[in-house]
Amino acid sequence: MTLFLDRRVLLEGLAAAACVAGGAGLASAADTLKLGPARPFSFELLKATAKRMAGAPYAGPARPAPEIVGKIDYEAWGKIRYDMDRALFADGPGRIAVTFFHLGMFFQKAVEMNVVDGSSAREILYDPALFDMPAESIARKLPKGAGFAGLRIQEPKDGPLDWRKNDWVAFLGAAYFRSIGELRQYGLSARAVALDVAVAGKPEEFPDFTKFYIERGRTDTALTVYALLEGPSIVGACRFVLQRGKGVTMDIEQALYVRATVTRFGLAPATSMFWFSETKKETAIDWRPEVHDSDGLAIWTGSGEHIWRPLNNAPRILTSSFVDTDPRGFGLLQRDRSFDHYGDGVFYDRRPSLWVEPLGAWGAGAVQLVEIPTDDEIHDNIVAMWVPAAPATAGSEVALAYRLHWQADEPYPSDLSRCVATRLGNGGQPGQPRPKGVRKFMVEFLGPALAGLAFGEKPEAVLWASRGTFSYVFTEAVPDDVPGHWRAQFDLTVTGSDPVEMRLFLRAGDKILSETWAYQYHPF
Repeated sequence: MTLFLDRRVLLEGLAAAACVAGGAGLASAADTLKLGPARPFSFELLKATAKRMAGAPYAGPARPAPEIVGKIDYEAWGKIRYDMDRALFADGPGRIAVTFFHLGMFFQKAVEMNVVDGSSAREILYDPALFDMPAESIARKLPKGAGFAGLRIQEPKDGPLDWRKNDWVAFLGAAYFRSIGELRQYGLSARAVALDVAVAGKPEEFPDFTKFYIERGRTDTALTVYALLEGPSIVGACRFVLQRGKGVTMDIEQALYVRATVTRFGLAPATSMFWFSETKKETAIDWRPEVHDSDGLAIWTGSGEHIWRPLNNAPRILTSSFVDTDPRGFGLLQRDRSFDHYGDGVFYDRRPSLWVEPLGAWGAGAVQLVEIPTDDEIHDNIVAMWVPAAPATAGSEVALAYRLHWQADEPYPSDLSRCVATRLGNGGQPGQPRPKGVRKFMVEFLGPALAGLAFGEKPEAVLWASRGTFSYVFTEAVPDDVPGHWRAQFDLTVTGSDPVEMRLFLRAGDKILSETWAYQYHPF
């Protein structure tokens, strides 16, 4: 079973040339930070290191002074703040700086930090003077060189947000990382890999970023971060080219070396939270109408089909697989942007959407969606990832490149009308006895393809289900005076409790008007 992450902790915390003895970048860093000796560095060297490590036994990351770190609880950890005057690159010509997270009860593994300049790198040495902490903080008892828990990249110094108080990327906890995206609000997370998520009889593995190498970007709103990834079953070298614009883009290159066979090898994974929405909510379970970081999985297949799969708080752990070859993209999106639909000051309406854009051909495989039951919003219970058809066996290697888009919406929207709501109710007709085992669906679509219908023209609903029968199928314009807003209504009659897979799209003659709504219905 997938290990839940406490989102409140995450969201609130928030071959080389000869060694060169430190250029301007390293000299500038040395003015505010204690640095180790210069060592040769390049991405090729990092990949060679990862490949060599894959042939050696797994040792695991350092856990310094566990008797002290284990006592730095959530409250104590929150009082330890990085001294912004000593941020990496803070005094340089660029607009962005880097700060570091302190170790604590929830982040006990030390991560080595390095600053890169040209073909060399120097370790950034832990010093308690880098942090503002209470005089009585137990963290003051940590030994010299204890290490850091993670890093974050501060907002541009001349941007609309105070760079000292706001960051736009954070790497913290195992191999997780996240961004605020276009709407300046943290939400879902990305991961380097996802190993054996929801595999019966086999625990999920959470490899760690154990070393980071930080390099100034080519522009003043960019940064390059290299990372060494290691776990019992995998070692990897990763490069992140991070760019802050309207949203955030991350160009990611990975070289992964498999130590031990992995049953479910998840690449470019995203992890999110879905508790309930307008589709289905238990009576009086919570005062808010909806609670979720993402409301659906969007897929742009290799053949060009656009699919929208609304998320479920599943009754048990379930995996949905969308088989494909060379997908054009997929992502967990937050489409509902109305504050009134949440009513919460934590701003679920502003949570970023995360789109994965493959760079190059990924071959055969499947976009897999794992949904895990939850009874609260503090658990990340949704995982979406690409799982290659080729098995990940011991000794195999994977080279992967992709781009992550952290935005308000998917970066390449189609001209098709999109699904904007999925609603369920009792089947049958008003004023008549409602039959058992019959569920009514209202699926709403909105967009220019439907707005372009001629007067009096109605779209046709094309339906499919893995089992059960349809009745009372029709389409109608939603009476809200919004052009191109239509809904398809139908009843589904089904027996038993097994999930039902359904698909629906709208067309007029031979012309497809909407993306494909794909839904997994759990009879109740």
